[in-house]
Amino acid sequence: MVYIVGAGPGAEDLITLRGARLLAEADVVIYAGSLVNPGLLKRTKPQCRIYNSARMTLEEVVETVRQAEQEGLTTVRLHTGDPSLYGAIREQMDAFDTLGISYEICPGVSSFCGAAASLNMEYTLPGVSQSVVITRMEGKTPVPEKEKIRDWAAHEATMVIFLSAGLLGKLSRELIAGGYEEDGPAAIVYKATWPEEKILRCTVKELEKTAGEAGISNTALIIVGPAAAQTGYSRSLLYHPEFSTGYRKAGKTKEGGQENASYEKKREGGDGSL
Repeated sequence: MVYIVGAGPGAEDLITLRGARLLAEADVVIYAGSLVNPGLLKRTKPQCRIYNSARMTLEEVVETVRQAEQEGLTTVRLHTGDPSLYGAIREQMDAFDTLGISYEICPGVSSFCGAAASLNMEYTLPGVSQSVVITRMEGKTPVPEKEKIRDWAAHEATMVIFLSAGLLGKLSRELIAGGYEEDGPAAIVYKATWPEEKILRCTVKELEKTAGEAGISNTALIIVGPAAAQTGYSRSLLYHPEFSTGYRKAGKTKEGGQENASYEKKREGGDGSL
């Protein structure tokens, strides 16, 4: 059995409980090189076989898994963040399907979530942005014709850009050509949640300069769009006293608070009714 596990964005304690359990039970671990915090490997059994996939081809990864299967061993394929984003897992699963090898995916905390936490930001601010575009610059790996940075920029939504820290000059030009203001807010988060994390705030036109001065050329996320400033937003209706929900009626703030207190008492067994 193969478990494709998301290791989280970097911090050792941001792997999920399920992921940590699977890692501790694995006989073989194939981890994504420098992208995965090596501290996570301390969770493995002393006899666990550990392979660094940064030095392996897809074929070598699949062959390692095949050999483990022949021996009746359990393999964890440990990917950075959440494996569904830029994890190149589809090609691995197709190979496992061909070989008749069973697998499951264990989701993880993506680095775009870790970056938002480090920035103390909310991506979706009422009245500012209600959409998040997760994408990358075109480099060695092409992107579909309708998914160019310039095209996404026309929406002026919040954009989180992966795998593009070495292309920031071109990125700025494409963002501005697509519709973002030159002086619009932007942020660079290097190795989000890792001990060596760096957080840099700048404007769209200053992305390349800011990263260059900090010596950043890889392993960074770029966040752009009006939400990056975290200002000018409208109050959410969800907790507004004049907005009714299935749990609270408009204008019933005081009574609602009393009802909640009463419920909490019951839930804790305070009056023996629950």
